[in-house]
Amino acid sequence: MFSQSAISFFPKPLKFQLPIFNPYVKNSMQVPVPSSTTNSGFKNLLETFTVEVHKAENRPLNVPLISPFTIATSRLDKVENVAIKIELKDGCVGWGEAPILPFVTAEDQPTAMVKAKEACEMLKSCSFMTLGAVLGEVSDLLPGHQFASVRAGVEMALIDAVAKSIGVPLWRLFGGASNTITTDITIPIVSPAEAAALASKYHRQGFKTLKLKVGKNLKADIDVLHAIRAAHPDCSFILDANEGYRPEEAIKVLKKLHEMGVTPVLFEQPVHRDDWEGLGCVSHFAKSKYGVSVAADESCRNLADVEKIVQGELADVVNIKLAKVGVVGSLEIIDLARASSLDLMIGGMVETRLAMGFAGHLAAGLGCFKFVDLDTPLLLAEDPVLDGYEVLGAVYKFTDATGHGSYLHWENVAW
Repeated sequence: MFSQSAISFFPKPLKFQLPIFNPYVKNSMQVPVPSSTTNSGFKNLLETFTVEVHKAENRPLNVPLISPFTIATSRLDKVENVAIKIELKDGCVGWGEAPILPFVTAEDQPTAMVKAKEACEMLKSCSFMTLGAVLGEVSDLLPGHQFASVRAGVEMALIDAVAKSIGVPLWRLFGGASNTITTDITIPIVSPAEAAALASKYHRQGFKTLKLKVGKNLKADIDVLHAIRAAHPDCSFILDANEGYRPEEAIKVLKKLHEMGVTPVLFEQPVHRDDWEGLGCVSHFAKSKYGVSVAADESCRNLADVEKIVQGELADVVNIKLAKVGVVGSLEIIDLARASSLDLMIGGMVETRLAMGFAGHLAAGLGCFKFVDLDTPLLLAEDPVLDGYEVLGAVYKFTDATGHGSYLHWENVAW
């Protein structure tokens, strides 16, 4: 299988080697690393950068939304995430965010706060260990999908701090393919009139691709699609059912869209995450009949899920979200997907520009994502994040500031 395949942080395929044991890690193996070097020196960084944590702490990160965010499986009225701050002994500070989305992430905010605090305490005792070894310790403490969001937040903060310590922006650290990305923007489940108003607004702001949340009511979904099409006739559509349809309903939607003369560029997670047969059925119908790609999102929660998708040819695209599998887990899945000729999408939960900025740096640096869905900071009523990437309509531009370049006024974060 792929449990010992190395993690490629680079845009070109690399030869791999098995994980390297580190004497400072009890009952744990160091994070696998590429066997060849690149200009970024990331292999050398994992093996030789000595992590010395001076401080590590976490706080709730609560931010209001412009309006409720409704999808097929849940409704979110405000963001209740967890912010993580790690300071190295050289004074470099890294920032991470554990995004919480009910019924999608396994953690709620109270659980995430407890586990993040445990991780912060552990990090303060990890001095004089390599970065790869420390990432292995984080993975041991916060294993699997159960704690993936917290693990992602801790990994973000640690990698951000290390990147600042060596003076490199994250987009360069992850390969340097580009310093920009272009995102879609999401219209949640709303009335046809509200959807049309949002489509018109986003059209004026320069968004070419709209991601439409569907899956709660088939007739209402079709009515909303008609309204959006009238308001923004030139847009490209991504449909995201968030597990909301039965296979026959998903196929019916595609037929109705065809009658309207609309072909979505992507149909995301049409059926329940565990309905593998249904996912494959919709995927094969969509591709063979209309040339529409189907993406696995909720069905892609670990490397084993991606192996199943590859072996069964169940989807054309996998959606990478750091909060589902962590940073290290995401890079491992990216390697497998690229080796298996699956297309890649990058998305997020409902996040501030801390987590979204990290994901954007990764996407820009790797340059391998066909679909980019990193829009949720644009749905927030407030922006607590300072500096970071520049927003030019649908385009995010990443600067040469070290790390991901953004931070919080810690004293203003709720405690």
